[in-house]
Amino acid sequence: MAEGDSALMQSARERAAATPLDRFHVADVSHFTSDTWGPWFERLRREDPVHYCADSEYGPYWSVTRFNDIVAVDSNHEAFSSSSERGGIAIQDGYQPNALSSFIGLDPPDHDAQRRVVMPRFSTQGLAGLEPLIRSRAAAILDELPVGETFDFVDRVSVELTSQMLATLFDFPFEARRLLPQASDIILAPTGEGAEFRTNEDRQAALTPYFETFVGLWESRKGGAGDDLLSLLASDPVTRKDGQMFGYMGNVVLLTVAGSDTTRHSITGALLAFQDNPDAYDRLRADPALLDSAVPEIIRWQSPVAHMRRTATRDVELGGKTIRKGDKVIMWYVSGNRDGEVIADPDRFVIDRTRPRQHVAFGFGIHRCVGNRLAEMQLKVVWEEILRRFRRIEVVAPPRRLNSNFVKGYETLPVRILP
Repeated sequence: MAEGDSALMQSARERAAATPLDRFHVADVSHFTSDTWGPWFERLRREDPVHYCADSEYGPYWSVTRFNDIVAVDSNHEAFSSSSERGGIAIQDGYQPNALSSFIGLDPPDHDAQRRVVMPRFSTQGLAGLEPLIRSRAAAILDELPVGETFDFVDRVSVELTSQMLATLFDFPFEARRLLPQASDIILAPTGEGAEFRTNEDRQAALTPYFETFVGLWESRKGGAGDDLLSLLASDPVTRKDGQMFGYMGNVVLLTVAGSDTTRHSITGALLAFQDNPDAYDRLRADPALLDSAVPEIIRWQSPVAHMRRTATRDVELGGKTIRKGDKVIMWYVSGNRDGEVIADPDRFVIDRTRPRQHVAFGFGIHRCVGNRLAEMQLKVVWEEILRRFRRIEVVAPPRRLNSNFVKGYETLPVRILP
């Protein structure tokens, strides 16, 4: 960690220690853009693990910060709803009718029926044959990188690899693949005074090229027999919804964000982890088989989805607190993945953990990430190919982080490959 970063973290520790608990607002985006979220959640896990914030720009909300409590909420879809009609899955309210929602914003039985439509693409059979394709693309991307010159790792590696993979899963026009990560960034961008988009209407206008492309693909895939995600969504009666594309488009947005962000930010987060832990990189170069445990550790360490939101459907007791019907409940995955009561030495990056998949980054229960195996596959393959090629990729300037408390990720990361 650079000297400036250390001073920033020390300041955050002092402020977190001095701030009264009833004034804690861990969803403040500045904690994430400055990467100083750790001390705030550390104190909540220790002193008030189920915490109520009475006033914020998102309204009142509960923070669930410990591993086991997160699992309890995530696994109880009857008491804790994901429905978009109750506000959706993020701390910023996303109210909309179920007919317009993706399956992640639905409760059973609608959720289960729609999720089942895309599952074949992420099954063992559906993933078969993808690894050689990912490897060849990763190799081509890495072989084009300049040695000894500064470049943006996010753009040249993380975004490029994941946009190519997502275009394949959608059977999306390959030459237009950069529309996908661009759309994901726009979808996640905050709105309001001083933000890139002042209103949701401004955001929607910026997404016009993305939506227009998918409308055309919807028309061409209806009734088809393809096994790409768009054909599955456009052809199945459950997601076609009597020829209406609203639900289809909601699922397209979900798959775009999920397919782009989890993997791309974990690829970048791994590089930063190796920068701070060079011995781990050297061990992997000497024994690439350690990637089997290093990959889930990278995902735990990065926690690319910082939180998920649920809404209480009835009064519920959790951690000695009474959550009332209608209350907003935020599961902080980023905090659960640092819970020392469950994960040994959680603030260390340990590439050979005994139980490396003991993390909450993919969620639990019916909403567990549908593409988790594909994400791990991409992450493993790209780092296998990096280890084969480069003695070291050096971070030459701090990253610019996403202005988000939902996805914990990166906009840029300047690096240089050492000759």
